[in-house]
Amino acid sequence: MPTPQRPQRPPHPRTTPPRRRAPQGTRPVRPRKQDERPRWGMRVATGLSVLVLGAGGIGHAVVSSLEGGIGRVDPFKDMKNRPQGGHGTNLLLVGTDGRDTITKAEKKKYKLGGAPCHCTDTMMLVHLSADRQRASVVSLPRDSYAEMPAHTDRTTGKHHESHPVKLNAAYAEGGPTLTVRTVEDMTGVKVDHYLEVDFTSFMKTVDAVGGVKICTARPMKDSYTGLNLPAGTHELDGGQALQYVRSRHVDVASDLGRMERQQKFVAALIKQATGSGVLLNPVRFQQVAASALGSVRADTGFGTEQMLALGKAMKDFGPASAEFASVPIGNPSFLVKGIGSTVQWDAKKSKKLFQALREDKPLAPAKPKPAAGPEQPPATLVDVAPKEVRVQVYNGTPKDGLGGTVDEALRATGFTTNEAPLNGELRDLKRTLVEYDPRWDRSAKSLATALPGSELKAVKGQGPQMKVTVGSDFTKVQRVKAESRQTGEFSTVTGDEVVCP
Repeated sequence: MPTPQRPQRPPHPRTTPPRRRAPQGTRPVRPRKQDERPRWGMRVATGLSVLVLGAGGIGHAVVSSLEGGIGRVDPFKDMKNRPQGGHGTNLLLVGTDGRDTITKAEKKKYKLGGAPCHCTDTMMLVHLSADRQRASVVSLPRDSYAEMPAHTDRTTGKHHESHPVKLNAAYAEGGPTLTVRTVEDMTGVKVDHYLEVDFTSFMKTVDAVGGVKICTARPMKDSYTGLNLPAGTHELDGGQALQYVRSRHVDVASDLGRMERQQKFVAALIKQATGSGVLLNPVRFQQVAASALGSVRADTGFGTEQMLALGKAMKDFGPASAEFASVPIGNPSFLVKGIGSTVQWDAKKSKKLFQALREDKPLAPAKPKPAAGPEQPPATLVDVAPKEVRVQVYNGTPKDGLGGTVDEALRATGFTTNEAPLNGELRDLKRTLVEYDPRWDRSAKSLATALPGSELKAVKGQGPQMKVTVGSDFTKVQRVKAESRQTGEFSTVTGDEVVCP
């Protein structure tokens, strides 16, 4: 099947921020070559930043001057039989995989070689609540099984009947219009606005806000993208952020795991943009907005007035205001003849998810109010959730009741203890000991993190239950939490749960 030509962007004036000395404490933005066409999958973060950056009360003239940098597309032209609109506003954020405008140096550094398929690499459906107090971000797996609507190729004039595809092929066959039609058919959600952004804009936006902080519970290495991060907290610049959100080979979850990392990054970007003073400094705002909008394509209805209205309404927006979910999966390896392995949605659960969006309902469960008392220290990220770790506590000291104290503290931070601590064989142990079966080494590391200074000892054949013998060095149980805390009916997480403390 011939690949239709992609619509060309009309020429437009570039808005170049005035050269000024960077404020003290901010990093200078390295100039990068601007692209003319959209590329790469994680431009969605830039699309969200467009909404967030309007929240600082920046004047109409500034936003109007930046609008000239937005490429325009009409994804809704001649569309019929569309879903009925609900409450709130729905945006489809799209990233494509085009590589023709990336410099050779960038291709080599960030391992962006290979022939593009001119299809969407990342897709998110964002619902902004009618009261502008909440954004619900739903990731749509690019390999989702989809039924392409019947359509006529605008380039060749050839008519295509409805046929099965992977969701990311809709862009290749029919560009933004067919992409919107396919998403609306699959979700029943009417798309009000369309945003498509590229990797250059993404990297420059990250640099312009001063980098983004990401925390990892374990080392992350992907030879395909060049990502190489040890466990801990990292300040990512634009290029490193590009590697982080593109990586698919850091765990067995592949593309589904990558979507979680992309959501986590979007939350971190929102935190940085709303908490770093960008929105209160007109010069920095213009620098960041010009970077974000330099390569964006949007529908013709998303202009200055719409951006300002959204920005003013979302002036108090922050990470806790955003909730992230992925479409519930029924079969992650649904084989389709002629297509291969696809991701099949759970029909019942996904229907309820999109119904919640149409009805403007939150996806995340209501959070309980924090108990009165002293503020709890931030939890340390671990690889395995405490509730998945079984523990038997022993007292290795002559201090009566110490085993019960530790058992209770571990249970309070989420570990599954036997609630029946015992006396250890040794009663003069100096250093707390965690004994574990090597097959459950990740669980053991999570437990040891909660017991600062403890010693790990592998014991073959011990089974899944951890054995903790408390030593005289014990001082406290450190609060820990899993890197991903998706909860509720739709496996939803809010932004404040995934950003670094």
